[in-house]
Amino acid sequence: MSRSARGGALRDTVADFLRQHPPGPRLCVGYSGGVDSTVLLALLADLRREFALHLSAVHVHHGLSSQADAWVTHCREQCASLDVPLRVERVVVDRAGLGLEAAAREARYRVFAGLDADALVLAHQRDDQAETLLLQLLRGAGMKGLAAMPEERGLGRMKLLRPLLAVPRGEIESHARAHGLVWVEDASNGDTALRRNAARHLLLPILEDLFPGAAVTLAQAATQFAETAGLLDVLASLDGAHAQAGLELARLAGLDVARARNLLRRYLELRGIPIRRERLHEALAQMLDARPDAEPRVDFGAASLRRFQGHVVLVNNPSPPGARVWHWGGETQLDLGGAGSLRFTAATGAGVRLPGEVTVKLRAGGERLRPEGGRPSRTLKNLLREGAVPPWLRARLPLVYVADGLAWAAEIGADAAYRAAPGEAGWLISWRQPE
Repeated sequence: MSRSARGGALRDTVADFLRQHPPGPRLCVGYSGGVDSTVLLALLADLRREFALHLSAVHVHHGLSSQADAWVTHCREQCASLDVPLRVERVVVDRAGLGLEAAAREARYRVFAGLDADALVLAHQRDDQAETLLLQLLRGAGMKGLAAMPEERGLGRMKLLRPLLAVPRGEIESHARAHGLVWVEDASNGDTALRRNAARHLLLPILEDLFPGAAVTLAQAATQFAETAGLLDVLASLDGAHAQAGLELARLAGLDVARARNLLRRYLELRGIPIRRERLHEALAQMLDARPDAEPRVDFGAASLRRFQGHVVLVNNPSPPGARVWHWGGETQLDLGGAGSLRFTAATGAGVRLPGEVTVKLRAGGERLRPEGGRPSRTLKNLLREGAVPPWLRARLPLVYVADGLAWAAEIGADAAYRAAPGEAGWLISWRQPE
């Protein structure tokens, strides 16, 4: 970068932003080499002494352009001229059902999440915000999606900051030219087959012709949507103040439909489950309308929404256990793969006698156990139901056998015939459920 970015309105804008959003000493810039990130990097390099910043940059090499290697060279040269350490990360963009833009974004953010920094700064500006809101509207996004991009949010242990979010693209480009900054142009930015480019080059110009200042209005609307989304979160917190162990069915049923959906949305969102409005309607209906004795289930990939004992709960779907039979040879812990693990602690006069060959099997159905001496054996199905063991655990219960005899069942305990007598060696067994 041939000239300093010192002085001017943009420098003041970024300085004010840093005062309002203290980033911490270790600040990393997401640096693509384009004009926006070039200006941001130059401004932060100029401000680093004033704010005592340890400044670095990260460039994500997506491998999607024939110019990608040349961009890396350019970024290295520019960072070297500013004495800013640069980290270059090469990624493979796996589309896996995503559009190209979304897949590239996923790859970038995987890199960003692994950075060792206090804050990551990105160079999104006001026109980016307007484009994002327009695209989200056309995708049918909910209120959180319409909030578009915030100036600050969490990203793992870091802050993600956007100091230029209120600045129009034209002002950034004027600043770059006035200060002799050098940047790269991505030819794909003109490809209107990509939705964001179509919004930028086709839709927004039409809107600006019809409604002068449309980009400003859209960016302001994103801020208003963000405020509304925050208020909806507050309302959900009030409606579900005691929802840590699950949402009470009676509470959901007692709310009007919009508030019930909002509460369920927030409950899922806090547990890492994004959900589209249509799916939210379906999930709420299944939880509220199923017969009292039914066990409705709505799957969300790695987790499922279930109903149990008057509550709606989100349950992680365990990974397949692989093996279904394990042999125990006296070790204190036996790993059962996707079924968790068993811990064996030696005891005297307590626990389970385990003479002979001991195997562990997963419940298959039809098993019987005699918890109390002098009484007949009972089916595990009935014992588990009486013990209020959730249905999603019942199929994964490990059972300990001595030869062909069922000696112990997780969540129930030992068969009376296998309990250690006073003075007799036994084993206390505990089950650690799968994560």
